[in-house]
Amino acid sequence: MAWFDGLLADRPAEASGDPAVLDRGGWWAVVVTFEGEVRLWRFDRVRPAPLPAPRRPWRGPAGDAWRTSLDRPAFVAGVHEIRRRIREGDVYQVNLCRVLEAPVADDADPWALAHVLAAGNPAPYAGVIDVPATAATPATRLVTASPELFLARDGDRVTSSPIKGTAPTAAGLLPKDEAENVMIVDLVRNDLQRVCRPGTIAVPSLLRVESHPGLVHLVSTVEGRLAPGATWPDLLAATTPPGSVSGAPKSSALRAIRDLEPIPRGPYCGAVGYVDADRGRARLAVGIRTFWLAGGRLRFGTGAGITWGSDAAREWDETRLKAARLVGLTTGAARHPGRTGHDERVGVVSA
Repeated sequence: MAWFDGLLADRPAEASGDPAVLDRGGWWAVVVTFEGEVRLWRFDRVRPAPLPAPRRPWRGPAGDAWRTSLDRPAFVAGVHEIRRRIREGDVYQVNLCRVLEAPVADDADPWALAHVLAAGNPAPYAGVIDVPATAATPATRLVTASPELFLARDGDRVTSSPIKGTAPTAAGLLPKDEAENVMIVDLVRNDLQRVCRPGTIAVPSLLRVESHPGLVHLVSTVEGRLAPGATWPDLLAATTPPGSVSGAPKSSALRAIRDLEPIPRGPYCGAVGYVDADRGRARLAVGIRTFWLAGGRLRFGTGAGITWGSDAAREWDETRLKAARLVGLTTGAARHPGRTGHDERVGVVSA
């Protein structure tokens, strides 16, 4: 099954790794990993419905069971290396990320986790995909509480709302955050211009502050109208991976990410959502604040945008801020704040 935007999809009819099928018709659940792997599932039945009841109670990992792909010294070293590349003129901004993981039971229920997140961290682009392996796609059990719109499509109109700039409160946002947001807005404008009609790219909202549980974000909106004949493969090729979680220029930022991040991001920082090809409608979120289950492990990513004005300690703390509430919810720690602490090495809440 899959659930997005108040719609429950079941009766899977087809799976594919080819985005061209999105131009054929049907309602498709979509995952595009940060590395570009496309996973698509077409469902025969889609209906308005609340989040389905869990099959079993959520049993999450212990707070001290989490491990990170980049510990604090490695992350700080990565920030210094990105600043060196900025000084040399190789890049302007890079999103540096780390993937957290912890063991869970093989039968851990993503629907139960979705209820935990809905209660403790409601999000505008929340969703679940729970599908078995097929010849075309791997098994995917994913729960997202994403606050960020990657792509909305209504007919030929496409919209993206990149987030850059995060702090506990609006007072904590810095000029560096505003500069970073504007930089990524320019990148998203350029990406969309590759598939939109000339003169249709606009920025109807710039640098608005959005409040989410435990933090605030700076958000902007970019929109345009697709050129005649532009296809879903064209649109995804022009815009993935999302600019807000890559950097600018995107090609140079992706080289830095490959050099500095030791493991693939997978669904984290990719695209997650649905395409209703019959109605010309789509909602794809950036795969942040997203958990996925595989091989008895629960994974979650967190990161920060690095510019010349970045302070390494502050950027590390931003990754902790983004992870603390959601990781805490998976362990029960966020519901019992008196029991929590922070492991500076792993950088997440621990019981």
